[in-house]
Amino acid sequence: MFPKILTFGDFFLPTYGLLVALGFLAGMGLTLRLARRAGLNVEIIGNLAIYCALAGLAGAKLLMFIMDFPYYSENPGRIFSFDTLLSAGVYYGGFLGALLFAWFYIRRHRLPWWPTADVFAPGIALGHAIGRLGCFAAGCCWGSECHRPWAVVFSNPAAHDLTGVPLGIPLHPAQLYEAAATALVALWLYLRIRRPHADGEILAWYLALYSGARFLIEFFRHHDQPFPIAPVPLTWTQWIALALCASGVAILKRRRSHRSDTASS
Repeated sequence: MFPKILTFGDFFLPTYGLLVALGFLAGMGLTLRLARRAGLNVEIIGNLAIYCALAGLAGAKLLMFIMDFPYYSENPGRIFSFDTLLSAGVYYGGFLGALLFAWFYIRRHRLPWWPTADVFAPGIALGHAIGRLGCFAAGCCWGSECHRPWAVVFSNPAAHDLTGVPLGIPLHPAQLYEAAATALVALWLYLRIRRPHADGEILAWYLALYSGARFLIEFFRHHDQPFPIAPVPLTWTQWIALALCASGVAILKRRRSHRSDTASS
């Protein structure tokens, strides 16, 4: 809707980038607050958040290149284009990239894995929710055609030029669906982490709830890539979401069982 906050000649400040930055700061602030409450080293946690953001950007773009390999193999110059630089990439690539880096970093600094992962989960959800508002402002990650009363119509030529979003066509506000769902997940995680819980339970809830919501929202998004496993009409993102949702449920059961065994022994 409003892809540019400020414009100075050929330079402009993208709304998407601003909201992603605000989302990161809000998520980091919440994470540091929860880390302090959990008795973790706030300085190390803050450094980990920054490094994970960088690893997440790399992972998101890497998965984007993999999923759109036919396009980038025919247009290799686009890999280093300004449009690619502005693109956030694929969220799950970023999440998995950050998670992998976090595993090594946490082991190196001898932090407790599950409590550390728990304090990050609500902040990740909060930052993601704010970032999706940036997607809506820019026009990226748009939804499929929709003729419901809540459909949105993009009309800003700059949004089309930057993201390719179709103009003048009513679409599902998929970005807002995800922003709302992720905000609710963040609220649930924040309320849950303030109560007695098993270590790792908050991360498990995040994996299960967000991935379940993302699986459903994908049905209302526009997709260019063919379904990876024909003829099953599920996208790459939905397959990843199913795997992570199942992982979250399994972790939740195991950590709760571990807590019960520890309490009874």
